[in-house]
Amino acid sequence: MLTITSYSDRISSKDGSSYFALELTSNEPEIVISQTGRHYISTKKCFMSSTFPESICKAMIGKQIPGSIAKVECDPYDFTNPETGEIITRQHRYEYAPVEVSTSEQAVFA
Repeated sequence: MLTITSYSDRISSKDGSSYFALELTSNEPEIVISQTGRHYISTKKCFMSSTFPESICKAMIGKQIPGSIAKVECDPYDFTNPETGEIITRQHRYEYAPVEVSTSEQAVFA
């Protein structure tokens, strides 16, 4: 399960229109080792685009949705760790991964 923890106003790169993205946070903490060898605890987070107006985004904070956050390879980019201020180069991003239903019976009776 994932928790909607925040939202942000975004601008579409295609047409410049505004939309809101929901921040999804994993309920499973993980221990991470930084490039300097230090341990810290974190959770996976990602943003999911929405068609909701801001009022609904505010109301969605705290709600849980099924799914997980998957690590996906991408082009390298620099990232500043908000907890430590450390700048690291990443070659991945996190994306929402829905719960897969293997049969129509599971979809109906789950």
